[in-house]
Amino acid sequence: MFSLNSHQHYYMYSEPTDMRKGFNGLSGLVRNELDKNPLSGAVFIFLNRRRDRMKLLVWETGGFVLYYKLLESGTFQLPKITGKSAPLSWHQLVLILEGVELESVKKRKRFELGKTG
Repeated sequence: MFSLNSHQHYYMYSEPTDMRKGFNGLSGLVRNELDKNPLSGAVFIFLNRRRDRMKLLVWETGGFVLYYKLLESGTFQLPKITGKSAPLSWHQLVLILEGVELESVKKRKRFELGKTG
């Protein structure tokens, strides 16, 4: 069953992506451009040049799952990315999908296991 959660790792590719690419083309970008293993279970996020289409590629037991979203109006906001990819949290991905500007969000302090202060 396809599901995304806060325990997965998320990586947004910084370059515009040809949305005609399928499983093989996107997994090739992950391996060759991001130097990551597409079979790791991490979620890899791709946007087209106009930023009105998004594909998510993730490996689950037995095969790849591809999620594709096309906006009828508006665009997806890119977070600040230095390099070929940027790690995202599940929460950031949800905000991007919902059209919330990331700069306007103020996150309140929460406990994180392994962090003090």
